[in-house]
Amino acid sequence: MFDRVFHFAHNSVYLRVYPRAFRETPYPALEPGQHMVTIRLSRGGSKKNPFYQIVVADIRSKRDGRYIERLGFFNPNARGGEIPLRLDTALAQEWIRKGAQPTDRVKQLIKQATREAAAAA
Repeated sequence: MFDRVFHFAHNSVYLRVYPRAFRETPYPALEPGQHMVTIRLSRGGSKKNPFYQIVVADIRSKRDGRYIERLGFFNPNARGGEIPLRLDTALAQEWIRKGAQPTDRVKQLIKQATREAAAAA
């Protein structure tokens, strides 16, 4: 029922007892209807000068943490000849077909990238 775990702190050793259920579930259970993979923005850049990567990530990973695949980037402060948005829409649609859920902002960016690609062709 309980697992014993020894902790060593400098010169003293103490015993802490955890319920086995606590140790066997490293991730919280998903609620019904909740998805495992999301397409979201990962922030980079400097203070007051954001630059975002569009990534496919597990919902449990941190905002700027580990991701599965990078789909493109979004630069909201693009000036002059800089490219404000680059997104592989075919790859994004493939991930959506597999069940990945894009955030609201990423949905807008996918639509924008699709319109720009259609206008360029």
